[in-house]
Amino acid sequence: MNIRYLNLIIVLCLASVTGCKDTVDLNRFPLDMVSAEDYWKTTSDLNLYVNQFYTAFNPSLSDQLQYTFSYDMQTDDFTYAEANARLRGSRTVPSTGGWSYTNIRNINYFFDNYRKCEEPFEAYKEIAGAAHFIRAYFYYNLVKEYGDVPYFSRTLGTDAEELYMERTPRNQVVDSIIADLDNAISYLPSGKQLGGTKLSKEIAQLFKSRVCLYEGTWEKYQTGAFGVSNPHPDKYLNLAAEAAEAVIQSGLYSIYLKGDPYWNYFFFAELDYANNPEVLFWKKHDLDLGIGHAEQFQIATGKGGGIGLTKSFVESYLCTDGKPISQSPLYKGDGDLITVTANRDPRLIQTIFTPGFPLQVINGDTIRFVRPAVDQAAHTVCPTGYQLNKTLNFDPIHHKSLDTHADGFTGWILFRYAEVLLNYAEAKAELGTVTQQDIDKTVKLLRDRAGMPNLIMADIPNDPNWLFPDLSPVINEIRRERRVELVAESFRWDDIARWAAADEVIVGKRPAGGKFNSIDYPDLSAADYKLTDGYFDPLKDQLPNGYGFVLDRDYLSPISTQELTLNPNLKQNPGW
Repeated sequence: MNIRYLNLIIVLCLASVTGCKDTVDLNRFPLDMVSAEDYWKTTSDLNLYVNQFYTAFNPSLSDQLQYTFSYDMQTDDFTYAEANARLRGSRTVPSTGGWSYTNIRNINYFFDNYRKCEEPFEAYKEIAGAAHFIRAYFYYNLVKEYGDVPYFSRTLGTDAEELYMERTPRNQVVDSIIADLDNAISYLPSGKQLGGTKLSKEIAQLFKSRVCLYEGTWEKYQTGAFGVSNPHPDKYLNLAAEAAEAVIQSGLYSIYLKGDPYWNYFFFAELDYANNPEVLFWKKHDLDLGIGHAEQFQIATGKGGGIGLTKSFVESYLCTDGKPISQSPLYKGDGDLITVTANRDPRLIQTIFTPGFPLQVINGDTIRFVRPAVDQAAHTVCPTGYQLNKTLNFDPIHHKSLDTHADGFTGWILFRYAEVLLNYAEAKAELGTVTQQDIDKTVKLLRDRAGMPNLIMADIPNDPNWLFPDLSPVINEIRRERRVELVAESFRWDDIARWAAADEVIVGKRPAGGKFNSIDYPDLSAADYKLTDGYFDPLKDQLPNGYGFVLDRDYLSPISTQELTLNPNLKQNPGW
């Protein structure tokens, strides 16, 4: 075995052993673990060390379906067969666990040693850029979940005073994240690297726009228990717009147009995205290498995976005239799946199953969707009657192994250009500087692909059902576009949190679904299902008074009692 590869294994094993108690003291990385001189001499050493972190972007999990939608199921878009604990307001302070600094400690170990490489910086600056991105990625996830967190930029010895520091204010942590991303933007090469499976300058710019949009809107809307002292929302919103515009101006990416009515259906389930103009970063799956995901199997066999989309989400889609269902004469009502999707934004039938929709091709025969799996077991049920089809591809080549493998092998998109456009439009709208030209180069491109009318700022149809009636029509419509375009891509909870929107869309509400009717369910009896006014109400018994989300507590997660005991200078999050 290559000695440097062996040294890396030793480094990681020791890190694992010393990390068994996963608290802030995990930053006490052993100073005597493996001599730096034994490992950090070549770019190959550095590359091997950093490559281990790529799994963090999309781990291979047996329950890939639930992992993928975890941030969407804590929202008004989805529900699971069991009420989400955060939305229910039933979480408690954990005795152990909570935040993890293992990955941060390990990437900081790289920064402590990488300059010892004997080759010139130009030879390994791309690797350094990836490391900066990765550290930013880990800290961003901590800030989203806990707010203020201790910030460390180096590994710490067991007697380091920093181990007992107070939590660093969130905006200071975000500033450090931005500094890391600026370094990543400077060091990483432009364009798709290894066909979009390695980090690049534009991925870092997209991620910077995401981070800055999050912090900017958090500081603008979270003004109560989670408000930031000395907030500067416009600072971050401007940075978000600038980072997104840099990707737009690069000219390297564009909205994918397949010229197919099922573009959405195919787009999210290709085998390979190396040449796709919209995908910046993706993960390849290969069953021969044992790398697969459960999602294809669940959807292609007509199962619901335990999740269902909500009535609120389906009602957010405009009609084909660009008007909301409350205003459009084209709306046919929600009596059944065919009528509710008629004359609607085509992305709706590319997101929920309707009768006759192709599932897969077996031995030349097309197997089609009949009805939602409302009568299945909890892990395969669709509890709302609105069953997700996004990410399914019914191409027979893509499904050739579904009869023998319970794993899917389509590629998985991690960063795509559509988010760049939406981040830019929203940042400009929040700044109050958005123009029709801005809309034309962002939202219009997404609507053009779907065959929908453009958003015309001077003629936005009034919608009495806007979720955010106190905000401007253009902000409401950009938020609608984001909800529709990015559904099931793990953005919705982050959006609700940064908009401080749980009072509008979560508190006191239950996730109603579609209407039970004899057209979609001729073989079932309504008496066997939880319904309210004829609509599926799967959490009716669990949530008789609706979600109990606590506004001054549940936007952030609690710090474990173990952490608070180890470091008396830590303060618990509000409400806990």
